[in-house]
Amino acid sequence: MITGSGTAAHLEAVMGTIVAITSPDPLPDAAIAAAVSVLHEADRVFSTWNPDSPMSKLRSGRATMDDLAAPDAAHVSVVLERCALAKQLTGGAFDPWSLPGGVDPTGLVKGWAAARAVGALTAAGATNVMVNAGGDIAVAGHGGTGPWRAGIRHPAQPQALCAVVEVTDAVATSGDYERPGQLIDPATGRTARAAASATVTGPDLDLADALATGLAVAGRPLLEAIDRLPGYEGYLITDDLRHYATPGMAFTAP
Repeated sequence: MITGSGTAAHLEAVMGTIVAITSPDPLPDAAIAAAVSVLHEADRVFSTWNPDSPMSKLRSGRATMDDLAAPDAAHVSVVLERCALAKQLTGGAFDPWSLPGGVDPTGLVKGWAAARAVGALTAAGATNVMVNAGGDIAVAGHGGTGPWRAGIRHPAQPQALCAVVEVTDAVATSGDYERPGQLIDPATGRTARAAASATVTGPDLDLADALATGLAVAGRPLLEAIDRLPGYEGYLITDDLRHYATPGMAFTAP
């Protein structure tokens, strides 16, 4: 995913990616600091690479929810509830409980953290802002000259776009071209091959993030389920480069 208008006010290495905070307006240092703090808090709690993170301790059985500090337990509880909802909505195509090593909410938590970072920015006075966490994008306001816009990278041409979408709240993309061989079908335990790219827009980035992962795994059948969710739309590019979208998905040629 490639962002559209706006000037990067801050780049932060966190959660295994580079998070860009973008705005057409000057952003107070305190607002950026608040957003960065939210992102690092999410990384501290949910990192599966850090063996001492609360999430890693839960996955390995070295801790239970009762052992966690109250704020950490609250975050984990909320995220796992959202994961359970996403699993239900995708018919199991998104299933953090099916991954090796124990439950892994990575496919939802990056979007959850980016949306919370936007909340921190607006609470500190920002009006027009985008947080792009490695292609999981949450926005508020506009991009300066018009609505925020995001380009969907062409899966067969890495330097080209196949479509541009307007972003009102959130957009997430997933696909094998982003994480070759790492997108797993929970039903088979094997690499998913249903889609080259899957994009979901909607009001909540955490669910859009998880739905995009589910769409990349399940392919076209999940588009109908996404179409039934109020406010959510999907755009799918199959492995043979055919394009499909929900009726309400607004996109234009690049």
